[in-house]
Amino acid sequence: MVTLIDRRNPGETQRPRHPEKAHRPDQPMPAKPAWIRVRAPSSSGYLATRAIVRENGLATVCEEAGCPNIGECWEKRHATMMIMGDVCTRACAFCNVATGLPRPLDTDEPQRVARAVAALGLDHVVVTSVDRDDLDDGGGAHFAATISEIRARAPDTSIEVLIPDFLRKHGALDQVVEARPDVLNHNLETVPSHYVRIRPGARYFHSLRLLQQAKEMDASLFTKSGLMVGLGESRDEILQVMDDLRSANVDFLTIGQYLAPSSKHAEVKRYVPPDEFADLKRVALAKGFLVVAASPMTRSSYHAGDDFRRLKAARAEEIARAATP
Repeated sequence: MVTLIDRRNPGETQRPRHPEKAHRPDQPMPAKPAWIRVRAPSSSGYLATRAIVRENGLATVCEEAGCPNIGECWEKRHATMMIMGDVCTRACAFCNVATGLPRPLDTDEPQRVARAVAALGLDHVVVTSVDRDDLDDGGGAHFAATISEIRARAPDTSIEVLIPDFLRKHGALDQVVEARPDVLNHNLETVPSHYVRIRPGARYFHSLRLLQQAKEMDASLFTKSGLMVGLGESRDEILQVMDDLRSANVDFLTIGQYLAPSSKHAEVKRYVPPDEFADLKRVALAKGFLVVAASPMTRSSYHAGDDFRRLKAARAEEIARAATP
């Protein structure tokens, strides 16, 4: 559970974190099953990671989105950097990132992200962002600059970007792909029938086409997307999304349980048991994804470094099989 009132900086007047949700009726908050619960973070590794993030004045999606895996990931110094501020121009029904008018871009942020990546000694880093519909390029150039700075300061670190949809931002995707990240991720989040309710600022087929275009621009680029379940979708709808993603030549699929950040967010319709995740993983692999991560606690960046190594190995094996007479 999170508060809907948020004090962004010391001394700043309290204001709604989600003004668009503040007057909505409360949704039921069903008790979490045993397989969902996690320990509160408190390890020395967690505290060290938090210190580095704070020293560099950075936002992380781990904190802003209230990720349940933050304790485990930060203990291993795996933090997902969130660039372009901590206020989003969208108001998705599932998301805990603050909604409002963002501040101007901080041109020093790419360098600070790179310094933090080097200080953390990361083998693999995930960089994501809020949606910036207020910017002419949606932040494409800022992503590219961040990738470039990380390459300069941490040349051995593989880079995964989790990008927004760049809706009506011509050329933004080109800037990101030309900066040559190792993995390009854009989450579809949910099935098409739920977009108006869950992801009202986005368009399902635009997001799908974005992933397809990225692969068309650079066939060597690994592409990735993710789904939440437990929002009332049917199994057939999930399988159709899998087919759509494979038609877009997406390599890597993540599937995780939706958890409501508060009673004002979209309702959890069902907690999906672990055996159903295992079944969805089996089906997705049979459909041709190189790697599938599916479990109640799976999130886009969860174990991303290990998964990237699996992804590279799976592609090498695929290429070897194709070359065998």
